[in-house]
Amino acid sequence: MSLDEKNFTKYLNRHEIDAAVQSIANRINADYAGKSVVLVGVLKGAIVFMSDLIRHLNMETEVEFVRLSSYGKARTSTGTVTIIKDIQADIRGKHVLIVEEIIDSGRTLKFLFDRLKSAGPASVEIVTLLDKSSKRVVDVPVKYVGRLIEDQFLVGYGLDLEERCRNLPDIYYLKYPN
Repeated sequence: MSLDEKNFTKYLNRHEIDAAVQSIANRINADYAGKSVVLVGVLKGAIVFMSDLIRHLNMETEVEFVRLSSYGKARTSTGTVTIIKDIQADIRGKHVLIVEEIIDSGRTLKFLFDRLKSAGPASVEIVTLLDKSSKRVVDVPVKYVGRLIEDQFLVGYGLDLEERCRNLPDIYYLKYPN
């Protein structure tokens, strides 16, 4: 671990994460049997989750990425969403799955959901590994959830602390935030 281990406690191990990813994939496979989907991953955090998820999907998939910012280097959202990288594909008439690693306030996902919905897709659904629904300040229709979680600052499995710790295979929570 690149940060002081005494400040972190393991929250989810790799096997628990794998089970959550497989559960989500099973639901998506059932709901989209015989269809194709466009996965829109929210960079940077969702890349690890999306990589694992796509390996379990049994349908034709297209992959796109969007990079949005509402945090900067802070640990809480500023409330303002900025598009840093947009998708390139035309999603009109297609089934779109927004893939996010964690949702808390919902502001960023609401912004992205509304933006993609306005492009005329057949459907748009939100997929997340972790959902801090108790922190929600705007309503977002999250259809696929791996785990409902408490309000904790998490790192590992794509989640970062100032761009560090994304590569950890397990998820940890910070015991002593600075």
